Amino acid sequence: MPHVPFEQLPPHARLWIFSAARPLSEEERRRILSEADAFIDQWTAHGVPLTAARDLRHDRFVLVGVDEQAAGVSGCSIDALVRRMQQLETQLGVELLDHGPVVYRDGENIARVSRERFAELATSGAVGLDTRVFDNTLTRVGDLQAGRWEVRAADAWHGRAFF
Repeated sequence: MPHVPFEQLPPHARLWIFSAARPLSEEERRRILSEADAFIDQWTAHGVPLTAARDLRHDRFVLVGVDEQAAGVSGCSIDALVRRMQQLETQLGVELLDHGPVVYRDGENIARVSRERFAELATSGAVGLDTRVFDNTLTRVGDLQAGRWEVRAADAWHGRAFF
């Protein structure tokens, strides 16, 4: 099926960001990319192949995008993607689907903490409006391309929620 390089997805393409609870090992990265490729190669909506791509960033973020103008993604096809990611979670023993934690830069490292813990860090001043956060709620590839994924907390929902 139309499996394209991630960079070739248009700005209007739909985006899902799956954040691993920890950095993935080399073997886990290979496995996730291989499984994502196999899934994308057969991904359809109402029998119509989807033009889709995947990417892996910072050894922990799995990005999946689909060009909805080429063929519209359906609820069933989205469910199939989520089920596949759930299977990978179980097989690899690493959380991928929980969007509750806050993922942010702690110096050069990437940290992932509960929202409650991030609120505590904000209250204590350990993180602030200038802390770089990952906004995994983005739903369009164009937002990713425009640099709206890793931003200052002040420029994402984090600023409203925690400061």
